[in-house]
Amino acid sequence: MLVNSLAAEDTSGVLGRKLIQRRDCREHDVYIKIKYCGICHSDLHQIRAEWDMSIYYPMVPGHEIVGVVESVGESVTKFKEGDRVGVGCFVDSCRECSSCKAGWENYCLGVPGKQDSMHGTYNCCLKDNNNELLFGGYSQSITVDENYVLSIPDSLPLYVAAPLLCAGITMYSPLSHFGCREKGPQMKVGIQGFGGLGQMGVKLAKQMGCHVTVLSTSASKQKAAEELGADFLVTSDTEKLKEQEATFDLIISTISANYDINPYFGLLKVAGTYCLVGLPPNGVRVNPFRIVNGRKGLVGSMIGSIRETQEMLDYCAEHSIACTVHVIPAKDVNHAMVDLAANRNSAKRFVIDIENTLHSETQVEDDDNINPRDWNIHPNAKIIPASANVHKNLNV
Repeated sequence: MLVNSLAAEDTSGVLGRKLIQRRDCREHDVYIKIKYCGICHSDLHQIRAEWDMSIYYPMVPGHEIVGVVESVGESVTKFKEGDRVGVGCFVDSCRECSSCKAGWENYCLGVPGKQDSMHGTYNCCLKDNNNELLFGGYSQSITVDENYVLSIPDSLPLYVAAPLLCAGITMYSPLSHFGCREKGPQMKVGIQGFGGLGQMGVKLAKQMGCHVTVLSTSASKQKAAEELGADFLVTSDTEKLKEQEATFDLIISTISANYDINPYFGLLKVAGTYCLVGLPPNGVRVNPFRIVNGRKGLVGSMIGSIRETQEMLDYCAEHSIACTVHVIPAKDVNHAMVDLAANRNSAKRFVIDIENTLHSETQVEDDDNINPRDWNIHPNAKIIPASANVHKNLNV
């Protein structure tokens, strides 16, 4: 079936309307009419080829997908027509490796003899399936195996549920894993960065009973953090940082820009944990002396499993936790990307109204502030096809 989408054709960072093909339902598939799709910072990084990975064009971003089931395959048992559902950051996995068998599909290892492991919702080429290119949720519909579809609780409005499928689970997973649900009042948690991810981290950690402090370079975000019940620490204030040394059990960094990580290890208690969920394009450089003294841990966390994501959705519904969102029409997607790149969206998550504003007559507006000279594609990014790399032709 041909449907309308918002696609990037190359590394220019510009999205436009494009018709794409969606498969008919196979035996275990669910065909979903998309109502809303959230915009994630990773969408911006990938359309601009800023990460060390293969980048496939055309690219239809979007892994914060919510909608309604329109039809199902003949053997589907988990969903029926009319169900409210969501699709997050992956749409399949090998199902055979130790991670998949343990219920951690997000950490799929793949299996010998096959090239594909976790199937990302978009920017993913399935080598074991004739190089099929997967397209994400900036589109009118999507077809997904029922085992990778999530149920959206009735108490969650769809437009606020969308960002939970990335921002929500990205923060819920490490908070849960490192004991905040069980030991909340005993835990002092730092949330570094206060954009959409940071806001969700504060809401979840507070609900779990933790003592929460936002760590930010921007003093202007203090009021918003305190309104959510968090303390606030301006990280450029070295004296304040020193006062907080050895007091945190867990710090979760949502920062997706390049920064010096080392000063923050001093904030951790003995055996404390610094967890990366943001992805600085150039990685991080660690001074080992900062973590050896105190047995401090540097770890990463990537989204969550299907089981854990459903658990998160149910938890958020039970406690009325949701992202603060700004719903936009499809025509404004390029303007939203400009605001996201400039951090002008504050703690709000952009959500595209797909159902009402993406159709065959949609005219996606250009934004004169999108200039490929403003960023560099990652030197190790593999652009496929090579002709989609407009940066190689830019005049210096």
